[in-house]
Amino acid sequence: MKKISILIPCYNEIENVELMAQTVINVLDESLPQYDYEVVFIDNSSTDGTRDVIEKLCSENKKIKAIFNVTNFGQFNSPFYGICQCYGDCVIPVCCDFQDPVELIPVFVKKWEEGHKIVSGIKTSSKEPGFIYFLRTVYYKLIKNMSTVKMIEHFTGFGLYDRTFVELLRKLDDPIPFMRGIVAEYGDGFNMTEVEYEQPKRRAGKTHNNFYSLYDAAMLSFTSYTKIGLRLATFVGLFCSGISFIIAIIYLIMKLMHWGDFLAGTAPMTIGVFFLGGLQLLFIGLIGEYILNINTRVINRPVVVEEKRINFD
Repeated sequence: MKKISILIPCYNEIENVELMAQTVINVLDESLPQYDYEVVFIDNSSTDGTRDVIEKLCSENKKIKAIFNVTNFGQFNSPFYGICQCYGDCVIPVCCDFQDPVELIPVFVKKWEEGHKIVSGIKTSSKEPGFIYFLRTVYYKLIKNMSTVKMIEHFTGFGLYDRTFVELLRKLDDPIPFMRGIVAEYGDGFNMTEVEYEQPKRRAGKTHNNFYSLYDAAMLSFTSYTKIGLRLATFVGLFCSGISFIIAIIYLIMKLMHWGDFLAGTAPMTIGVFFLGGLQLLFIGLIGEYILNINTRVINRPVVVEEKRINFD
């Protein structure tokens, strides 16, 4: 009997975690009774009582398992690590806030049985605010056009991954894994297919995304899968240097031709200094993001450090 692993990453989801577990189990029992399963929660150091609920669920059902992290390792590390700790024939990560439709699990499994070792859930629309969805669309298109890898638009990691792909993930040894980029990079080799869906609203609780977390996600994808930031700094620097040189020659000629009448003043110099200074700071910051990415990889800290496990053999 094949085994399906359902991974549920969570952080402060006390209002959702119990219903999510029950909903997933109901879908598996009713639509996929021919499969064995495990439901694995990986908790990112919740502080609202989520862990107490998970421990209660684990005590009532041995097929529900849990990994508790010692601290919050972020929205990318924790799910990636959780996928690598699942040993079913396939793994399906599902967000605990119900924004990943649980009813798509049988659809993913059907595609898997047809021979697709990666099934990616693609958002075609969302019930989140329209402006936010628009910004996400712009981001996906930018990163897709700039990346050396064919990135997948509106893919959050929700999908199905065959055991063979999970084995690849375990071998990567990446301290800052970006699941969306990894799937895009290797997906074609695993006969990847896509399933479209509309993203529903969060069922309860507050989103844990903020400007910093979204910026961090954007920079991780930008510095991991594009070279355009460094190339842009080089080309813009050359362009500005060329313009400055041309302007300097023009000013020199004008001064030589109209020595007594031509007064350049300090305005052009002041504007030029502030413009070039701002440009330098912008690209120093951008290069700093690349260096931060490199530094994190060189330090090579563990993706996640566990506090304890429950119901793992």
